[in-house]
Amino acid sequence: MPSPRNVHIAVIDDDDSFRAATQLLVRSLGFDVAGYESAESFLDRCSDRNADCIISDINMPGMTGIELKQRLNEEGVDVPVIFVSAQTDPTLPRRVIECGGLVLLQKPFHGQNLIDAIHHAIGDLSQD
Repeated sequence: MPSPRNVHIAVIDDDDSFRAATQLLVRSLGFDVAGYESAESFLDRCSDRNADCIISDINMPGMTGIELKQRLNEEGVDVPVIFVSAQTDPTLPRRVIECGGLVLLQKPFHGQNLIDAIHHAIGDLSQD
């Protein structure tokens, strides 16, 4: 597995408190992390799309997390996306799979579930 300092994780969520808490958790693991309040903000501010992993809410004003993943797919950016959602829509798991999302975590979730998902997402980086 790569050194945490060499891994950049983007957290995209319109909920300020969730985004801040998630960034703290990710940073406590030793990873480089940046937060974005919307998918559009990520696309505007992260023009090089250099994230090794994205943690994204699904339902946000403007572009949804799934639409963001689809856009990245169209741009040829193959980055693992961990989706989080408080929504209980039974079609979400299927939609996450169809867009190429790695995993869906239903809010609220245990922090260890997110940690496990991050390690799963970045595990392939050690092959580089």
